[in-house]
This record gives sequence, structure tokens and C-alpha cells, in this order.
Amino acid sequence: MAHSRIAAVDVGNDSLKGIFGKLDSKLSIPNVVARDIEDRPIIGIEELDEQDPLTGIHIRVHSPALKDNNAIYRVGHLAAKSNNSAELDPGSSKSEEDQTLILLFAALALDAVEAKEFKKKNNVIGATYTLGTGLPLREVKEGKDVGYRSSLLGAVHQVEFLVTPKYQGIKVSIKLDEVKVYPEGFAAFINLVMDDQLNIINQDLIDKRMIIQDIGGLSTDIAVIKNRKVDDDKAQGFNLGVSEALEQIREEIRTRHGVELDSRRDVVEIITKKNDRNHIMVKGSRTSVHDIVNRILLELAKKQYRHLRNIWQRNSQTEICYFIGGGSIVLKEYIKTLNHNLDGYNIDFFEDEQESIWMMVNAYYKLISDYVGRQKKTEDKLVKTK
Repeated sequence: MAHSRIAAVDVGNDSLKGIFGKLDSKLSIPNVVARDIEDRPIIGIEELDEQDPLTGIHIRVHSPALKDNNAIYRVGHLAAKSNNSAELDPGSSKSEEDQTLILLFAALALDAVEAKEFKKKNNVIGATYTLGTGLPLREVKEGKDVGYRSSLLGAVHQVEFLVTPKYQGIKVSIKLDEVKVYPEGFAAFINLVMDDQLNIINQDLIDKRMIIQDIGGLSTDIAVIKNRKVDDDKAQGFNLGVSEALEQIREEIRTRHGVELDSRRDVVEIITKKNDRNHIMVKGSRTSVHDIVNRILLELAKKQYRHLRNIWQRNSQTEICYFIGGGSIVLKEYIKTLNHNLDGYNIDFFEDEQESIWMMVNAYYKLISDYVGRQKKTEDKLVKTK
């Protein structure tokens, strides 16, 4: 354990968020990949190392956990610019997609290159991690966390940086000492009520009966919290996220205005930006797409609200529902309006959008840090008794 670095990683449908070490490194990568060739053409190769590595992630990934092993990918911002970029499809399982692992290994490799505890020899870095991550409640209830965890443990996963700024030619061999896979709803509850040392910071909430509705890109998880834990029988997952709506908006903008947006993330920026929200540039002219956005997102918000109503009716003693996740930011005003006009449930959103987006990975970090701390105490006791 002494040489194992902590990694908390949330592979969200919109983007990966990671926290590493002793909170000394954080990164975010759009969840987009594209197959590529080894010698990708690049203009200004001489200036490559002056660029941010996150803007040009170009890697070969080798792992027995992958269905398509030893393939070459553009990842994140670089992939979003490709004609053959891939984002996760509605209905897909996070635990069974190569794309989830490609993002995960890329993030670990990017951290390992800069981590002081790992040494580089002949352009090869050996990196060992203790990983805290999570899966949707639906997948955990189906037992998919077991297979996901076992595919990561007991193997060496290698990432080779190809035409990537600053890291070209470096290989990172990744070994995972331990992998903890947490249900996403429970993780959200932990983050709501506890600090980094898992001390209770929100006494008002700790014993409340609550619903946590996590709206993601591809799915929605609804956790029912009672007696400080997730009620497994009541927890539900639905293949209903914001990705499909974002694709609809993107397609309608393309059809009506002839404007091609690179990815769903571009759509999110248009509908969440502080100034000039729901406007795009068409041939140099500022143009409103409010009617397109409003119609499609209102329809999705109605479906999300229907799920809330059904869950609340079956858990009538619920005191509050928290909406979290990137999708809740997109749908917040629509859901608030529906609730005001209809049932008037006690619901809440996080006004700090970054807090909502980073909530899950913050929880994983708290949980995996606590696990490592307890392991160390156990080891120290064993040493003293010898």
C-alpha cells in the first residue's frame, strides 16, 4: 500500500472527473473517443510540446480488460473534432463498454506522468493505484460491479502516448492494488452529509428520509435513503438521460440552420452559458434556438418529473429530493417550474454547478481515502504486535 497512489475517478457520460494523490491533482476529460492511426498528421509539430496535453490525448491502450485490445484512440477534446468520434449510446452499460476503460486508463496515465512517486526509466513509468470509482445503481443491482472490478484487478494495463503534447513516446504501465466500486446514489449521500474525513457535517440531513435523483447523460438513478443507507429494494435506474435530447437539439439545429456542432458538449454550452444562452451564430449572425431547446428539454423534464412523482408516491414519508448530476443542471429550471405548477414537492438543486458535477468523484475520494486510512491503521497494528 505504501507505494500505491489514491485515485478517485467518475467516468460520467459527459466527462470523466478524477482526483488523485493527496488532493494534489484533478482533471476533467470529455467522454468522447475516436479510433485513429499511429502517425496522426499534425500542423506545427515543432510547437506540439507547448500545448496542453489534455487538448491532444492520442494513445495506444493495451489491456486484457478490453474487448478491442491494443487499439489507437484520440480521447477527449481531440476526439470531439474527429468525423468518427463516439459518445456512449443510450441503453449502454457503463461497466461493459471499452470506452469507459479507455477514459479511465487515459486519466490514470495522465496523472502518473506528473506524479512524483512514480519514476520514469527508458520512457516507461510503472504506476500503482488504489482506485475508488462507481457505477449506476441499476448496474450494481444487476451485479455488474463484480465483473467490472475483477477485469481491472490482477492485470497490467498499458497506455502509450503517441502524438500527445509533452508526453510523446512515454509508456505507462498501470497496476491496480485495490478497486472499490461504489453505487452512485450512496456516494452522493456520503458527499452531502460528510467531510473528507467522513465526519458528519450536515446533521440536519443525516437522518432524513430523502430521494437523490441523479440525472446523467444516458441514465437516471434514483436512490431512496433511509436510516443512513440506500434502500436497495426501492432504488431504481432508468435508461433516461439528457444525451438523447442533446442529440435531438444538435440534429434540429443542423437541419434548420445548417450549423454542425462537434459534440453534445457544444450543445450543453449553448444551453447553459451565462450570457447569450440558447443562441448560436449562423453565417455570422446571432440566432436564437430557444424554441428548439425549450420544446425538447421540457418534454424530457416532464418524463423526469413523472419518475420523481412515482417514486415519491411509493415513499410517502420522504422529506426532500436532491437533484444532482450534469443533467440536473440542464433541466433545473424546467423541473422547478413543473413542480411549482403541479405537486410542490420539497426539492432542491445545487446552485454551485461545479459542486453538482464533481459531487460523485468527491464522494469516491472520501470513501477510498477512508479505506486506505483504515488499511494503514491495521498494518501498523500488525507491525507493533510482531
